[in-house]
Amino acid sequence: MEDKKDIKSYNYIELEQEMKAMGEKAFRAKQIYQWLHKERVKSFDEMTNLSKALREKLSENFMINTLEQVDVLISKIDGTRKYLFRIQGGSIIESVFMKYHHGNSVCISTQSGCRMGCKFCASTLNGLERNLTPSDLLEQIYRIEEDTGEKVSNIVLMGSGEPMDNFDNVVKFLGMITDEYGKNLSQRNITVSTCGLVPKIRELADMKLQITLALSLHASDDETRKELMPIANKYTIDEVLDACRYYFDQTGRRITFEYSLVAGVNDTVEEAQKLANLVKRINCHVNLIPVNPIKERDFVQSENKAVQAFKSRLEKNKINATIRREMGRDINGACGQLRNEVMKKGEEVRNV
Repeated sequence: MEDKKDIKSYNYIELEQEMKAMGEKAFRAKQIYQWLHKERVKSFDEMTNLSKALREKLSENFMINTLEQVDVLISKIDGTRKYLFRIQGGSIIESVFMKYHHGNSVCISTQSGCRMGCKFCASTLNGLERNLTPSDLLEQIYRIEEDTGEKVSNIVLMGSGEPMDNFDNVVKFLGMITDEYGKNLSQRNITVSTCGLVPKIRELADMKLQITLALSLHASDDETRKELMPIANKYTIDEVLDACRYYFDQTGRRITFEYSLVAGVNDTVEEAQKLANLVKRINCHVNLIPVNPIKERDFVQSENKAVQAFKSRLEKNKINATIRREMGRDINGACGQLRNEVMKKGEEVRNV
């Protein structure tokens, strides 16, 4: 298996080149690509408009990466579904399916684990295992659509991992999920989150994609941000916000600032005013997130009164702000929580 190439991670152009190298006509690439990304077959034998000889040749040289669904938890509160998938090599990753009035949204992981070390996030507790491949990213969506029987209309790269730390695979995935021969999703229906890897934000901006950039800000001064996010020791808030302005200038896409509210740390009205002063000249939207309590950390979720007062102060400063609807709290809905429970037990997760 290891020496076979991951055909589902080839974009359309690469697949065309591969077919030519194999002495096949270029149009075979379109047929294969559609079998993989529209029909989502799990074996080459299912590609019935290819000759038996070509199917055998493909089988000898390539493998079709298909994630194994290990478990799914369904929230009794809002129907949110939390998936555990097993990737090549045996690691477990998480994905979340959420139903909104504007359509179905899936939050996918971009890495198995994470090395960013943000203090309020469960994803980073066990470090980084490996980057996910383009096919690993695609498969999270494909398997969820298969399991639910419903179409996904919005994708958020905000699960475990830092997307900008897996930059090349993430960019390739963005091209493939929006490819007309595949799922053909609009770029405008995709959000990529980052804790603030400045050079990568600028590199992404230069590509002039129409995706939404969501920056995990979580504080309005460098010292508080350093307490919450180790990346703040490398890039200052000024540097990060300059990169965000650059992203808007290159793409015309409004920036989303993610702000996790931690009781007694960054949730006062004074902090709200500091945040407003910081971002008021940026075309942005602030997404307030009452932090999910994590057993391994001592952070406490802000009270509703504090959350509402924070939002009100931003709005008085003409900053567009919303409070993220909490999804799947009864099923460990926050990034990395369920995966960590499984890893901590040190036992095999049951197969469904």
